[in-house]
Amino acid sequence: MPARTPAPGAPSGSRRTAAVFFDVDYTLIYPGPTFEAEGYRRFAGRHGLAVDPARYRAAVDAASVELENASGGAYRTELFVRFARRVLQEMGATGPAVEACAREIYEEWAACRHFCLYDDVHPALRALHSTGMRMGLISNTHRRLPALLEHFDLAPYIGCAVSSSDHGYMKPHPDIFREALRRLGAQASEAVMVGDSLANDILGARRIGMRGVLVSRSGTEHPEAPAGVAVIRTLRELPRLLAHTPEAVAVRAG
Repeated sequence: MPARTPAPGAPSGSRRTAAVFFDVDYTLIYPGPTFEAEGYRRFAGRHGLAVDPARYRAAVDAASVELENASGGAYRTELFVRFARRVLQEMGATGPAVEACAREIYEEWAACRHFCLYDDVHPALRALHSTGMRMGLISNTHRRLPALLEHFDLAPYIGCAVSSSDHGYMKPHPDIFREALRRLGAQASEAVMVGDSLANDILGARRIGMRGVLVSRSGTEHPEAPAGVAVIRTLRELPRLLAHTPEAVAVRAG
């Protein structure tokens, strides 16, 4: 794999990696059927709403743009309720019951039972933990992260977990990254952020001097990723990537 020259001002590849932070949703866990098309239809049905499941994917894409644009500011419940409301409306729901349905969806998103752990998570975290790597979570969520650690048996590996609802700011705001570093006792120059969002996870971390590894599970190419950002398809690649010379984080992987 050809090495990529770090962008001006990017963290130098000569520094060792001592701490790794992970995004949560779509990096470590993914939603089950509750939050797919039929799940939304069932939510809607409980509130007397009619939606078209065939419109679900386009509805999520439309709502996601709005949510992405709101990232980086203070955490507000309304941002995520509005996301669910927009999905329902794009699927055809109308009337005053949409609001209550959207709030139920928001509340249920916090329940770990609706989610599954990717099968590469435990092997990757075990391998990193065996090397003495310090690890933490940084998530734009209202989910109780201690409950998530217990539910998915991740507590033995994770030294700190920072949620935007508790901290106050959402990624890519620099303060949430700084808080995670503080809790783990790590310096930005020795830390790597791993996540599926280039804007929120990777670029946010890089602004304070951390390095980034972008997770692209679908195998989608990311030519827009700046130099110095590795792109991997599975977390199984991560221990090997970090075990080599630190310059490995400045290589496009996969």
